[in-house]
Amino acid sequence: MVATQEYKVIGTRPIRHDGLDKVTGRAIYGADVKLPDMLYGFVLRSPHAHARIRSIDTSAAEAMPGVVAVMTANDMPEAADELVDLGEGAINFSHASDHIMAMSKAKFKGHPVAAVAATSTNVAREAVAAIKVDWEVLKSAVTVDEALAPDAPVILDGWVGDDLGEKSTKPNVGSHFRHEFGDIEKGFADSTTIIEHRYDLAMVHQGYIEPHNGTAIWDQEDRVRLWTSTQGAFTVRTQLAGILQLDESRIKVTPTEIGGGFGGKIPIYVEPLAAILSKKSGGKPVRILMDRPEVFEATGPTPGGWVSVRLGVKDRKIIAGDADIRFDAGGFPGSPVGAAAMCVFSCYDIENTRIDGWDIIVNKPKTAAYRAPGSTHVAYAIECIIDEICEELDLDPIQFRLDNASKEGTRRGDGPIFPRIGNIETLEAARDSAHWNAPLDKNPGNGNVRGRGIANGYWFNVGLKSSVNLSVNTDGTVMLIEGSTDIGGTRASIAMQAAEVLGIRAEDIIPTVVDTDSVGYTDVTGGSRTTYATGFAAYKAAQNLIDELTARAATIWDIPEDEVVFEDGKFSSKSDPELSMTFKEIAGKLNETGGPVSSTGAVDLENAGGGFAVHICDLEIDPETGKTDVIRYTAVQDVGKAIHPSYVEGQMQGGAVQGIGWALNEEYFMSDDGQMVNSSYLDYRMPTSLDLPEIETVIVEVPNPIHPFGVRGVGEPPIVPPVAAIANAINDALGIRLREAPMNPGRILEALKEKNG
Repeated sequence: MVATQEYKVIGTRPIRHDGLDKVTGRAIYGADVKLPDMLYGFVLRSPHAHARIRSIDTSAAEAMPGVVAVMTANDMPEAADELVDLGEGAINFSHASDHIMAMSKAKFKGHPVAAVAATSTNVAREAVAAIKVDWEVLKSAVTVDEALAPDAPVILDGWVGDDLGEKSTKPNVGSHFRHEFGDIEKGFADSTTIIEHRYDLAMVHQGYIEPHNGTAIWDQEDRVRLWTSTQGAFTVRTQLAGILQLDESRIKVTPTEIGGGFGGKIPIYVEPLAAILSKKSGGKPVRILMDRPEVFEATGPTPGGWVSVRLGVKDRKIIAGDADIRFDAGGFPGSPVGAAAMCVFSCYDIENTRIDGWDIIVNKPKTAAYRAPGSTHVAYAIECIIDEICEELDLDPIQFRLDNASKEGTRRGDGPIFPRIGNIETLEAARDSAHWNAPLDKNPGNGNVRGRGIANGYWFNVGLKSSVNLSVNTDGTVMLIEGSTDIGGTRASIAMQAAEVLGIRAEDIIPTVVDTDSVGYTDVTGGSRTTYATGFAAYKAAQNLIDELTARAATIWDIPEDEVVFEDGKFSSKSDPELSMTFKEIAGKLNETGGPVSSTGAVDLENAGGGFAVHICDLEIDPETGKTDVIRYTAVQDVGKAIHPSYVEGQMQGGAVQGIGWALNEEYFMSDDGQMVNSSYLDYRMPTSLDLPEIETVIVEVPNPIHPFGVRGVGEPPIVPPVAAIANAINDALGIRLREAPMNPGRILEALKEKNG
């Protein structure tokens, strides 16, 4: 399905503007930043999942040649106990400060307790090893169930959580909330089929290739300058200001190129430490670069936990839905359980629903966003139960989903009413796809078996704040200044929207991502918002630029401004057909008619228009070993309007691959005492190109009515269906339901053994 509007730039596939720098190695990433007289930092981290700090002796480290500064929590300013929205997620400054440098006790293995700045990385590492910490090791709780047990240890001292508006009586409850609509008890009483199951998922990491880093200068004017790999420079500035107790105007953040993020590079980890070490070093620049075990053990993975869903059906309609969602937040409250509650019933029109969400503190790293945070978890539960209903009632799995699909006017489980959405169109495209209609040989003759699974998924997307500045060069090119970190080709997608308005080529827009001093406030590259929101800001800036150039054309022709029209890249007179100039021609006359022309566009978008994705998976399984191979995979998604189809396809494929890894292999494998034992890419098994077929894509375009080009966010919906689609494919192949991910060979063999007695 395609949108009917015709465009000249949008929908084409130009080479991305930053492509040459990336493939030639000229692009500057965080680890490439080198400043005069720079020092190198390293962090001492807790070897225990839960332990009180009796004392820290840094004297040996301070005495070592080459060591310039040493810090502990005593050097951290006292941050306010204040919750601030970061656009995708929120931060409590007091908790964030304690997270970045442990105050009284370590709450997870890898929790920082001291840091050193030295003349080389090796010296810094040696100095860290010389620091002596007297630990009192405490009992740990690393799962939701352990943290809620009657004998659970108190992890966050002094914390009292909220339990449905009352003070929680359980010490490790971050929060417990409920959304309820209709008459849930009557709905289940009227149901003729009721199915309920619990689904467990392990904590997993985003798996970005570039480690976290930060290079900071805290100068003699009490200003902090920072270079870092981040999804949002302004978000970093906000966090630094709260943690360091500085006005935002005293902080300048320059985002470097980013080697992946997927939500995991919204929080900060080493940046405040680099800044404080710089201050203690007399203003010398300090760079801290994490190694891979540090990234796994001390940054923000997506939560583990479990989801229990109960569905009631009557006359092929889902009439009641009940969900209990419990996520581990890590050592501090703040898991994405709220987003999960927004998504759990979003694909279906259910009159009676109840959703309970639990945010649980555990002795693991504080969780962060990971591409549609929380939605993959709940899709695993509900999409498997949907398939189980279809099995029990002998219903077609796509038709049943269509018969119950949410649409414009449907109430989402947490309350909002859907505007125009593409859920039905996406399901229809999956139903009509070549993959769904292709035969599947379930017994290929090699002793293996095959199965096909399908699942639906949703992400609500966000809008938020973005700013774009445009300025015209006399050769007809346009400089585009933006504050959105480019993770997946958004320089191109934003430039293309400006070019479409201006009637020029995408290549004639020169986009640059700048620091926090050089453009208006812009929220994070996250929530599938960048092409949508920053693109909208570019659209407005381009419209404003046309107004400025219209005035210049009127001056040149000595006619009233309202006599000038702009269409298809040309300015012309309404009354005199001889008066006409292209965009490039008028740009060449700017210095003759008043000098430079520039414009600004800014947005603060409350709504974004949700995105739906349906995935189909064919899986081959060896029953003797439990080994699985994805042999065909198709991702179908409503994208509103594909600005750059190649990058849209790439997002769909990338999200699917990450979801496949989550389904089959990836997990934080934890020991009983809270140690992650697979904190390297040798042991943390992510899929590579050798593990997968080409991911087929079907782009559906149901224009978003609140965006000038119909754009919907693309990046997050494709990670939502894979875990459920693979679980359904395993069931189709083997007749077993796996309700714990990852669904690795060991779990498959265990289930087969149980099935066969």
